[in-house]
Order: sequence, then structure tokens, then C-alpha cells
Amino acid sequence: MHDPRPQTAAGKVHLAFVMSLDGFVAGPGHSMDFMEGTTVREGLHQEYIESTGAILAGRDGYDSAIGDSRPYGGAWRGPIFVLTHHPDDARAAEGITVISCSVAEAVRIGLDAARGKNLQVFSPTIGRQLLQLGLVDEIDIHVAPVLLGDGVRLYDAPGGEIIRLARDGDEPTLAAHLRYRPVPT
Repeated sequence: MHDPRPQTAAGKVHLAFVMSLDGFVAGPGHSMDFMEGTTVREGLHQEYIESTGAILAGRDGYDSAIGDSRPYGGAWRGPIFVLTHHPDDARAAEGITVISCSVAEAVRIGLDAARGKNLQVFSPTIGRQLLQLGLVDEIDIHVAPVLLGDGVRLYDAPGGEIIRLARDGDEPTLAAHLRYRPVPT
């Protein structure tokens, strides 16, 4: 398996998630504990920091996981938009704008704020809706060597249609091949 080309700022709608091997991007209650001890390739976070102009997050993740913390260990600075159906009871935080609108409008707001850089989406629920509307330009998935068994799925659309994806590189339909072994506890 190859690493994709470095992420660039090009005004894209970009989904990037660390995901468990069984398809979860967060554990129960939006817990992110599963990522502890997981590494990504050198320079990846810096690519995201430099190419991201704004972030679109969902309310559940904001309330339980994001809170007042800033992405990439506080190294990224910029506008964060939290999309919710219930803006009145959202907790205020500096640099966070709570919005209540359609996902398409949220993308327009986020891309305007990104000023030519990427809008990174921090919500699998919003990501699913954007995929169904054809509004996602790229998806980066970093598979953590862990099985969670429960939590928040990357793409959860029971009864939904298949969304086909093309891989970055010379063979767009090539399946990713991963091999892991259980670690004794």
C-alpha cells in the first residue's frame, strides 16, 4: 500500500479520520482513547495544519470530544463551525461559531471562511450527508491497529446506497491490503 500524495490546500471539502479496523472513528460516547499509541506517517499532521482553513464539526463530537480543545494538539488555529439543530443550548467557546442550517449551507460558510484552503469535516454524520449530496472532494482514512466493536461508525447509512470511491494513485479500484496480528494482553 502506498501513501497518497501530500495534502494540499485547494479549497476542498476534506474528511480525515483515524478509524479502527472495524470501521469506528470514535468509541462509545465519542471517546477517542483508541488513538492512544497509534502513530501516523511523519509530517501528516503538519500537512493538515497547513492545508486546512476552517473546520466543520458536529454537535455530538463538540460536546463530548472536542470541547474547548483545538485540533492537532492546539497547533491549528482558525475558524471552527459546529453544526447543530439546537444552537440555543450550545456551549460557547472562543473561536467556535455555532450554526444551524443545511449541511450544504454549512459547507458554503466553511469554504468561505477557509479562504482558499480546505474545509476539514470532523463529523462522520455530516460527512455521510455530504457524501450523499456529492459535496466531498477527498477522504483520508488512517486505520488504527485496533478493533473497537462499538462506537461511532465512519459511514453509517442503513439501507443507503453504495458510494463508490477511487483511490489516489495509478490503480483507483485497488483494494487496500492490511495485515495485522493480535497483541497478547
